[in-house]
Amino acid sequence: MTSIDDDPQVRRGRGRPRDPETDERITTAAAELILQRGFDRTTVDDVAAHAGVGKATVYRRWPSKEDLAVAAMETLYSTEMPEPDTGSIVTDLAESYRAVLTFVNTPEGAAFLRTSIAESIRDERIAALYRSSTERREDQSRRTFERAIERGEVRPDIDIDSAVQWLGGLLALRAITHRPMPSVQDTDMLVDFTLRGIRSS
Repeated sequence: MTSIDDDPQVRRGRGRPRDPETDERITTAAAELILQRGFDRTTVDDVAAHAGVGKATVYRRWPSKEDLAVAAMETLYSTEMPEPDTGSIVTDLAESYRAVLTFVNTPEGAAFLRTSIAESIRDERIAALYRSSTERREDQSRRTFERAIERGEVRPDIDIDSAVQWLGGLLALRAITHRPMPSVQDTDMLVDFTLRGIRSS
């Protein structure tokens, strides 16, 4: 028979409740350090100091550095870029590509992409978070092409998944191989590259 002491819901109710602001400070600090240094060179001591809390405070919330890293990366993947709806596939893609290229050409954006790839390989939980975030973004982009098909701008038989995913694949390849990212000035060229094979006659 399970005693009251063994009931996990009772155990969770004991003690002082967790402070959401402290949780946020810790995960924000961890995310910043992981992006700057990578997982291996980030320590719980460093995260605690950066967040202005004691190491015991961190461990009470996350029993391992791996658990903390998952929580930190989850905060990064919760940010969404709005998908434009201008009434034209050309301007929709131009606005979307320009926002992405602006981001990946910043030190923070480049670090985010490299860290996402590296941490996804290291920890399946982070891979699942990254995959979910990517799929949400792809769903938004897919609607952009679906609207274009309805307006007659794009052929209805296109491979929407490939149209949506190709730029992300290019950016990931550039990040992995440490080659320069396309610049914001390349936006019009990349939009034309996307549309040339799928534009309706």
